[in-house]
Formats: sequence, C-alpha cells, structure tokens
Amino acid sequence: LGVFLICTYAAKEATKKTKKAKLYVPQIDCDVKAGKIINPEFIAKCPPGCQDVKYRVYGTDIYASFSSVCNAAIHSGIIDNTGGKILVQKVAGHSGYRGSFSNGVRSLSLPRWRESFLVSEGKPRKGVTYPSTLEYSSSKSTTVKSGNDRVNVPTGDAVRKEYQTSPVPTPATQMATTTPTPTTMMTDPSTTTPKPTITPATTRTTTVGAAAKTRAGLHRVRDIAFRGTSTSASNRNILRPNTGIRRQEPVAAFWRATGSPAHLAVETDSWKPGLSLFDTGFSSKEELNPKPLESISQGNPNCKVDLSFLMDGSWSIGKRRFQLQKQFLGNMAQALGISSTGPLMGIVQYGNDPSTEFNLKTYTNSKDLRNAIEKIPQKGGLSNVGKALSFVNKNFFSDANGNRGGAPNVVVVMVDGWPTDRVEEASRLARESGINIFFVTIEAAAESEKQNVMEPNFVDKAVCRTNGFYAINVPSWFSLHKVVQPLVKRVCDTDRLVCSKTCLNSADIGFVIDGSSSVGTSNFRTVLQFVANISKEFEISDTDTRIGAVQYTYEQRLEFSFDKYSTKQDVLSAIKRISYWSGGTSTGAAISYASEQLFSKSKPNKRKIMILITDGRSYDDVRVPAMAAHQNGVIAYSIGVAWAAQDELEAIATDPDKEHSFFVDEFDNLYHFVNQLIQNICTEFNSQPRN
Repeated sequence: LGVFLICTYAAKEATKKTKKAKLYVPQIDCDVKAGKIINPEFIAKCPPGCQDVKYRVYGTDIYASFSSVCNAAIHSGIIDNTGGKILVQKVAGHSGYRGSFSNGVRSLSLPRWRESFLVSEGKPRKGVTYPSTLEYSSSKSTTVKSGNDRVNVPTGDAVRKEYQTSPVPTPATQMATTTPTPTTMMTDPSTTTPKPTITPATTRTTTVGAAAKTRAGLHRVRDIAFRGTSTSASNRNILRPNTGIRRQEPVAAFWRATGSPAHLAVETDSWKPGLSLFDTGFSSKEELNPKPLESISQGNPNCKVDLSFLMDGSWSIGKRRFQLQKQFLGNMAQALGISSTGPLMGIVQYGNDPSTEFNLKTYTNSKDLRNAIEKIPQKGGLSNVGKALSFVNKNFFSDANGNRGGAPNVVVVMVDGWPTDRVEEASRLARESGINIFFVTIEAAAESEKQNVMEPNFVDKAVCRTNGFYAINVPSWFSLHKVVQPLVKRVCDTDRLVCSKTCLNSADIGFVIDGSSSVGTSNFRTVLQFVANISKEFEISDTDTRIGAVQYTYEQRLEFSFDKYSTKQDVLSAIKRISYWSGGTSTGAAISYASEQLFSKSKPNKRKIMILITDGRSYDDVRVPAMAAHQNGVIAYSIGVAWAAQDELEAIATDPDKEHSFFVDEFDNLYHFVNQLIQNICTEFNSQPRN
C-alpha cells in the first residue's frame, strides 16, 4: 500500500509539471504606440481610461504603428474604456489609413506609413509563444562613420521595460521571450451574388417583400436584345421593392448582399508623385461638341499621364451599350496618342468584382491598344464601383504594372446609371494616395429612379474636386463620342490634376535653425539630425516638396534655397554640411529673413511651411514678423528646447497653437516630434475643402 501511495503521489507531481505554464500578461500604458514595441506579436493588458483624444489613433481595422495601441483596441471594439487584454500583431505598412468614428473614438486618416498593426481579442494563438516582458525600441541613436556614409545605430541594447501584475514566475515556469515572427494572411471578403435569372417574355408579377428590409442594392437593368435608340425612363426595366408591377419584358433581377467588411489587404505601397500644379477657375460649361479625332501615331509627349479606365461590365449595360463603351475607349486611345514617352493607358473592368484587362505597360501604342480593347468580353454582375476603386488604389498603380512615378495617376470611371455599392470611402483613400478621379456617367437616374440610388451625389463624393472639371454627364450612350476630345483635354492638363498632390509632395518647407551660442556644437548636430529625419519623409523633387534652410544668431544666413537641390539625397547631404555659427538669438529678424529669402520665392501652387527650432528667448520681438508671415500664407511650426519661451513659441506658431507648437526639455528628445510633426502636417492637408 505504501508503495502504491508513493507512486500515485509521484504521478500527480509529474502531471503538475507538464501542465501549461500560466501566461503572465504585461501591462502597457495608454500612450504606448505599437511602433515603440519591438515584439512582432504580443498580448498585453490595457489600463482603464485610454479612451481620450490625446491618445491618437490612425486608421480603421488596420492601424498605423504610431497609433496608441489601447485606444486603437477601443476603436476596434476589442475592449472598452475599462481596459482589458488584447492581442497585437505587427504587419506591413499600408498605402492609406482611413479615419472613422467607432466605439466613441475618432481615428484619423493618413496617406501611408511604414508599419501597421492589427488588434484582436487577447487570446493566445495556437503554436505561438508570447513574451511576459515587452521589448521597447531604444530612444537615442549614434552616428557612426562607415566609409563616406553615416549610419545611425541604436546606443546599447534595446530598452527592456517590464510591468508586473502578478508574482514573478520561477525560472521553471517562466515562458520564453523569444517570439516567432507571425505570418498574417489576409483576404478581401467577397460577396456571393446569385446568378441572373432571365424570365421569358411573358406576363409575370414581380413582388419584392422582406428582402427590401435588408436594403439590398437595387440596380437598373436593360434588355439583353437592345431595342431602338430611346433613352427615356420608359425603356428601362427597374426592379423596385413592394410595387408588384407586372412586366411584359424580360427582367433580370440582381440583389447585392448587405454591407461587406472593409478591404484589409496588406501591402508595401509607395505612392509615386506626379507633375501636379494647383490651379482653379475652371468653367464647368465645357463645349461637348464632337471634333475629328487627332491621330497621334508617334505619341503625345505633352500628355505624360498614367491612366486607368474603369469600364462598366455589369449586366445592366447590355451587350449593345457595352460595345459602344469599347468604341469610346478605342477612340480615347487613338486621341490620346499612347506611347512610352506620353500617356499610357490600362483598363480595369468591374462587375461584382474588378479585374485588370491589361496594365500600363501591356501596350505602348494606340493601334495595339485599340485592337485589344475590341476583344474584351463582358464580365456581367453588379456595378460595384467602390470595390473597383479600392482595387485600383491597392493594385493598379505599381512599378510592376508600369507606373512611372513621374507621371500623374489618373482614373476615369465609366458608370451606366449609378453604382450598386458605396464609393465615398474608397474614393477618399484613392485621392489621398494621389490618384485623380474622373467620372463619366451615362444616362443618369431619372427623377422616378433616384429612390433606387444607394448613395445620392455619389459623383461629388468620389471625384478629385467638385468644381465640375472632374465630372462629365452624358445623356445617352449615343452621345458618348462627343466627349472624347474634352476628356482628353482634361486628363492631359497636368496643371489641374490637383489630386496628385498629397501632404508629402506639395510643400515648400523652410527650416529656420537657431545657431546661437547656447545651443553648442553637439546639440547643433542633433538639431540637424532632427531636420534630416523630417525631410527624408517627404517626396522631394523640383516639382514635388522642396526644402530650404536658414540659420540665425544675431544675423541670418541662407544655407540653401528651395531651388538649390532637387533630390532627397542632395538635400540630406546639404543638411549634414551646415556648419555651426554661434552668436546671439534674434528670432524675429530670422522670421522676417526667411519670409524674404525663402517663402517670397515659393511656387504659388505650394503650401508654405516654416519649421523653426530655437532653445531660448529672442532678443527682439517675434510677434510682428510672425503675424506678417501668417498673413502671407506661411504655416508656421515652432519647436522650443530647454530655455525657449512658451509665449514666443505660441506667437510664432499658426493657430491653433497646440497643433503647431512643441516643447522639449532637452535636445536629445527632439526625435519624439518627428512623427507628430508629419502627422499634423498631413492631418491639416487632408482637412482642406475639395471645392
């Protein structure tokens, strides 16, 4: 019996040892951003009270890595303001982050960022080991010479920060902190749509009942066999809810499933800037009379654009009208003069789902392109324009598809009647990625049909600007040939393709740098590194963002003007070569000098941004020079270090002060404001009206 009891006890002890070790969950603060945590996947506990506007969130479903982790979790609905456990997974950078209001949190939009993360319920995934201690990235960097180049490397090991919410586990039970890099597979959800049912041309009663409650998309359809040339509402077969209308003609019924989740495709995008200049004063009453097509066999080098046509392949258009659409696209190819040195054109056909017929590099002359267009078969399905715009934004304008970078990206959407999904959000993301969206609507909804349109004023919600330049409404498919030349004129007018402008490629940025004696040589190099870190985030060229710099003490010195350097590498090299001056601090005079020597020579289509860095109170008045700069359209950001005067920083900064002035206690903490400054510049840019 004694031997039996001893064996039983030993077995129980062995079972205890094999039990799964308890997962110790580290706690994080509300202000912790995902980008500061090195671990690629981790479970953490958020404290109560993180639902606050000061903890900023960028994106929806997928969040930029400088978002507050806990507030993003609240926005996504994983936790509420009482806190809780969450699972965080790092993923690749995204081309556009869509702002939204959800669960009491307003997230902001952003054109792109280098890293993203996903938030889900705080339950471990099978086969993944989670750390009980989170690793945080180092805050400082040291410049190390390597040949002729300088390389920034972290000083020392990564900072390890640990929050304990329960007793420290013993070495026997503590989990390993090495986490395998997770692989995140994401797919776009698709909508299952029943195949169209063609009813014989006999009398039938169509009654729609409970299905109308789900707000399924209603879509106009036309006879497969095209009848006559009339475009009046009487020739359209419309399926309406609760009408019980008797039809004597074939009716094809299409139902769109209710709402689908947002696209969550992960990508490593890089938007390519275009040759865009801002201009206004367009008169929407443009002549639409037909003109002879100009055949440009050698291409048109004066119209260098990368162009995507979204052709309507839905069943509603019918075979005859689909053929007219192909003729129109062929005429556009001929009139544009397709060539590798001029415009390039690709086509995406949309129905239920979009697909690329051919990309920008498939054809480099008008003849081959026209022949290819003639062979395109009709897809069928609904008119999911929003889905097509998302597809183009994420997939079409890439280097692999022939995007040239130096040419504006243009999308022309062909719509028969109206879309069967929503276009506003997809269009906004595309615009923020620098895509100029045009709409050509044919046979728009009549008064009796407007009740069926899912998104009223969908054109104004989608196009690049609402001034009439980006929208053409054609009353009949038989009038479509009349808009070929006017549309060619518009897409080739690169001075008016203003949506090629983003917050990263549309500014003249002038740095005004304090070189006074109180700064010191070492701190001055830290300031220059700060200036370089900001500059490298922008798209720099003579047609995109330009950089200039002024250093000041009692006197002022123009280090380099906006037109001096036209590449990012040249700008960064010029910043590194700036020599420390030393002297007094006359900030007011420096602002006036920058206004005269930098911003008076800024291009009229550029946003003028001044970033002033100082470490002390000025010997002269800053208010009058700053006010003069503001009145001349200069957007001023002020960064104060150490002994800088708060009242002067606020006077220098553009209103609201809180969004344009910053203060740090020491130079080594300047790096904190690189991301914040760029975020504010982009947020301000994206809030501009579109009229």
